[in-house]
Amino acid sequence: MKAAVVCANEDVQYLDYEESIPGPGEVKVKVRASGICGSDIPRVLHKGVHFYPIVLGHEFSGDVVEIGEGVTKVKVGDRVSGAPLKPCMKCDDCQKGNFSLCKHYSFIGSREQGSNADYVVIPEQNAVVYDSSISYEQAAMFEPSTVALHGLLQNEYQGGQYVAVLGGGTIGMFTMQWAKIFGSRKVVVFDISEERLELAKRLGADAVINTTKENYMQEAMALTGKKGYGYVFETAGQIPTMHMAFELAGNKANVCFIGTPHAELTFTPAMWENMNRKEFHLTGSWMSYSAPFPGKEWELTAHYFATGQLKFDPGFIYKKVPMSQAQEAFQMFKTPGLVKGKVLLVNES
Repeated sequence: MKAAVVCANEDVQYLDYEESIPGPGEVKVKVRASGICGSDIPRVLHKGVHFYPIVLGHEFSGDVVEIGEGVTKVKVGDRVSGAPLKPCMKCDDCQKGNFSLCKHYSFIGSREQGSNADYVVIPEQNAVVYDSSISYEQAAMFEPSTVALHGLLQNEYQGGQYVAVLGGGTIGMFTMQWAKIFGSRKVVVFDISEERLELAKRLGADAVINTTKENYMQEAMALTGKKGYGYVFETAGQIPTMHMAFELAGNKANVCFIGTPHAELTFTPAMWENMNRKEFHLTGSWMSYSAPFPGKEWELTAHYFATGQLKFDPGFIYKKVPMSQAQEAFQMFKTPGLVKGKVLLVNES
């Protein structure tokens, strides 16, 4: 088969690659679309892989073309998205259903061959069957949707309150939609891009705020009657939005950091005192899994994608690029601010 192989730093080559055969309990998927995740960018551009050569890709959709011995829940012809985590299922965390916290895991697309190829072989339990009415492009968004929903679950989300979503990227858009599906009073999306804020409005945000405005904080607090937000979700992993979360939170709020920072993060004593004085609860969120594996995050994404309540918009996708041009696709990320949305690698045959 052909695959986009990371051979060295900044060197992705479209090469002949050994085609895997599904073993017992495994299924072989013909990859139709594979998204470039934010975590893939440093892997390619900053020597962030575990080893060379490697085939990345963990946000994908496709068709089951072959099944291994003992597979009963998935059949040839099923459309599937893939849950990329392969937990050990034996450690204390796995036994408690906290698969995201497994220390002995493997991961499709970072520790073993991923979906930036013609085919990928995955365990049956990692294959999430979805309705054929869902496009391959939308189904490649399963993983970011589940990351967003896991954040809500980690933040002990309940409806009826004001919700702030900091960051209008793919995960932020799904976080906003999940908050609405489960009964928010009002969801407000914060970003610096008018284009992303317009997308948020199309997808159902009750209000949007451009944080480049001088008086954005007064505007944000006015929407809550100056009480602050009951739930705050930081999805961008940026230092300004992480500071902003502490300021937007209301008394006894729940604050969740879904985004991962890539620069040193510090708080002044006055910033940190927000948590003490407001007595808000702060938590993190990592990946997207729960028991039974892969979890309700994946099951509910399949359901709400199919009903149309969890919306997909062409604005999610910045560009679709043939798998053979993966090198060019990754090079786009070297230009700051160029890529606005998801880049999908697609197999057209």
